[in-house]
Amino acid sequence: QVQLVESGGGSVQAGGSLRLSCAASGRTFSRNVMGWFRQAPGKEREFVAGIIISASGTSTVYAESVKSRFTISRDNAKNTVYLQMNSLKSEDTAVYYCAARIKITGTPVARAGDYDYWGQGTQVTVSS
Repeated sequence: QVQLVESGGGSVQAGGSLRLSCAASGRTFSRNVMGWFRQAPGKEREFVAGIIISASGTSTVYAESVKSRFTISRDNAKNTVYLQMNSLKSEDTAVYYCAARIKITGTPVARAGDYDYWGQGTQVTVSS
């Protein structure tokens, strides 16, 4: 079992920055996929960013809406994944969820249904 705990959410004005953290505990895996998703009120959960650690190295994937503004990274020594969010917009307002999955290949990183573990979420509110 893997436990994921997000932190770092809050309120910020448009154009500002926040850094979210996701600490993993329990049974962790050296090779896996970690992702960030978000869900705004009245909308479906959507993919934000993912980071893949495989035998061939590390790679990242981003939703088009956050490319060049958000950066996903991980600190394996701390079992923590980060989401640095810059140039925030009001449309970034949502509950942000961290997720983990063991399967590395064969399914899109953006597919929420393929993730095995989820955090409880952290609220991000961007005011214009």
